[in-house]
Amino acid sequence: MGGGAAAAPIPRLTAITFLFLLPIVIQSHTPTISVRDFGAIGDGKHYDTAAIQLAIDSCRTKPCYVTFPTGTYLTATIFLKSNVILDIPKGSTILGGTKLEDYPKEFDRWYVILAENARDVGITGGGVVDGQGLEFVVKFDERKNVMVSWNQTGACSGDECRPRLVGFLDSTNVRVWNVTFRQPAYWCLHIVRCENTSIHDVSIYGDFNTPNNDGIDIEDSNNTVITRCHIDTGDDAICPKTYTSPLYNLTATNSWIRTKSSAIKLGSASWFELNNLVFDNITIVDSHRGLALQIRDGGNVSDVTFSNINISTRYYDPSWWGRAEPIYVTTCPRHSDSSEGSISNLNFVNISAVSENGIFLSGSKGGLLRNLRFININLTYKRWTKYMGGLVDYRPGCQGLVNHSTAGIIMEHIDGLDLENVNMRWFDGRTVQWDNPLDFRPSTVNNISLLNFHSGVYKQRRGSSEQISLVGSN
Repeated sequence: MGGGAAAAPIPRLTAITFLFLLPIVIQSHTPTISVRDFGAIGDGKHYDTAAIQLAIDSCRTKPCYVTFPTGTYLTATIFLKSNVILDIPKGSTILGGTKLEDYPKEFDRWYVILAENARDVGITGGGVVDGQGLEFVVKFDERKNVMVSWNQTGACSGDECRPRLVGFLDSTNVRVWNVTFRQPAYWCLHIVRCENTSIHDVSIYGDFNTPNNDGIDIEDSNNTVITRCHIDTGDDAICPKTYTSPLYNLTATNSWIRTKSSAIKLGSASWFELNNLVFDNITIVDSHRGLALQIRDGGNVSDVTFSNINISTRYYDPSWWGRAEPIYVTTCPRHSDSSEGSISNLNFVNISAVSENGIFLSGSKGGLLRNLRFININLTYKRWTKYMGGLVDYRPGCQGLVNHSTAGIIMEHIDGLDLENVNMRWFDGRTVQWDNPLDFRPSTVNNISLLNFHSGVYKQRRGSSEQISLVGSN
């Protein structure tokens, strides 16, 4: 162990200085357009697509609120336009169609609600947008449902051919607030190549056994704020990706997450850079992975801070990526011919975790992890499910699942790692064999600094409300 390389200063929490991201308050004098005035029925049985689209297309005011009186509005894809805010009040639901013909011919435009090249556009009102995701289940399975795939029709390739719920593409000043998204068949809220997006007070409920029903996917978009969101879904909850251009200035705060996959995941689509990201004051419960970086395609990640986060991770069926890692940082190439990206200036501050597995920090020969800082970290390791441990999960791609004894922190291909005020607690019973706090891959980890690092085995006191008692330490 020695003095690590000088780490970059921890960036301050990004200030929300662009006031135009704040939702426009609906005042009593604001004109609204009702979809009922254009013939919408709202009985959940007859399609209201044409009436809804007519209401949107008739907007002339700025902003224009298109409102949905109490009811359930079955629809094929509806297209938002600039200066239009969908106002879905409490008691009203927009219900996505489940037939292939309900969606455009181009599979990348398969959304129940879609805005393209729009400005000052959004959704609010307190109501629900429902994708009827359970109607796309071919076989219900407690491990992982088998889903409809329209690739059999030739509409697209792969096994994930089903519609997303809400998409904003190539748009500016996007505002989504005070709304519930429910049962997406595929990705739920998709932000693509957008500038200046505000998402707050949004609830997302996806089926826990459905794959690929991500909560919020931020793709190639900049200046994004997510706050006060509740996400309970089967797949990744908040997921920044880079397909065609860099992603920068993303702040996510004050949110609650549960997922069978990664609560916060950078990647795995990562062809371009991700930088200046902040995740603060977030609670993660019963998830498969907590904070995950899955860099697989050559893009570099830098200047990311995770702070004031409580994490609970556990094992689920291994058909889901993840092995209960509270923190997972990886850069292995997706394929043997893929480029290797790097991760640098990564900060974890004030993190508490209770987990069935340890932290996994794995760079690669051409994609080192550089200047990682862990400050004020409390880790509690114990087992409570019956799923098999003793596996390291490199998925997606790379080496797949690999047998490896459990450790507090597994490390490989790192240059610069500071651990300061780190407390690692090991419960007895089935976890007594976990006696390796720090597991290094020889000759690949350099410049490590430990300051006030503590690891101890704990027992639960019989007949006492107190749960832990120190037995030994390292």
